[in-house]
Amino acid sequence: MESINSFRNFLIFFGAITVFSVIYGCKKDNESPIVINEPSIIFRFAFDESQPRLDNLGNPSSMPAGHAAQTPSFNSISANYLELTPSALTALGMGEILYNGPQTNAGGDAAIDFDQARILSEGQNFVKRPISDLAPGTYTYARVSLSYQNFNIDYRTSGLDLTGTLASFVGFNNYINSYTISNETVEVNANKLQGYWGFETFGNVFTGQAPAGATTVVNPIWATSPVPAGSCVVTGEFTSPLVITGNETSDIIVTLSLSTNQSFEWVENTVDGKYEPGIGEQVVDMGIRGMIPSAQ
Repeated sequence: MESINSFRNFLIFFGAITVFSVIYGCKKDNESPIVINEPSIIFRFAFDESQPRLDNLGNPSSMPAGHAAQTPSFNSISANYLELTPSALTALGMGEILYNGPQTNAGGDAAIDFDQARILSEGQNFVKRPISDLAPGTYTYARVSLSYQNFNIDYRTSGLDLTGTLASFVGFNNYINSYTISNETVEVNANKLQGYWGFETFGNVFTGQAPAGATTVVNPIWATSPVPAGSCVVTGEFTSPLVITGNETSDIIVTLSLSTNQSFEWVENTVDGKYEPGIGEQVVDMGIRGMIPSAQ
């Protein structure tokens, strides 16, 4: 795998060439048909660049001095955990857990098993469960542990504005045999901590690691219901509380709308609002900037 230094050399060389390229999204899709012959609750992801950009505590986020960010064009996402909670006093794990994805110790410490991840595009079914699996009651919050993102980003080199595709691992720990960014496959065969990424542009692949603890994990009820550091369990309040009576006769669709508003952040060496990896600008944050669940 080429190093960041070789990435810089490539970009400097590439700056002399005029190129047009279309980068396609991650093609891995492990969604399988789910057949349930009774009213179900179905969860789907949506990406919204217009939602507020929040910090870890759920407050509006300002850009740190010397940093810049952009709103990526999302291709796909994966999550490893889904829970519905009645109130802000409900501790993590004490609500209705509807999905807890596979983990493995193949890399040493316990880690999300990327080989078994459900990698989904916007609008595809993430979880589908019979409504009868849920205890009747009112659910105010959803909690989702995001683990993987794939998106297109803009970058600049030698005065040229170009586009590439980035695979971002935001789970607490990720065991990866291999992954495909756009067209290129990266062999890893090891655990990678939160913040590991691979970037593909014009057939070249470069990898890096964001600083520990730098990934934003929005939790507006942190004061009463915290989540472990590095877990990437994003918490969001329903637009209207989800009420389960136990007498439902039709499906409930829950959309987990994720804020992608300036979610890709880096430290600038040249203050121009352009991501320039070739001059050493470092990625620091790829965390989703908020989640708004809604049911219909």
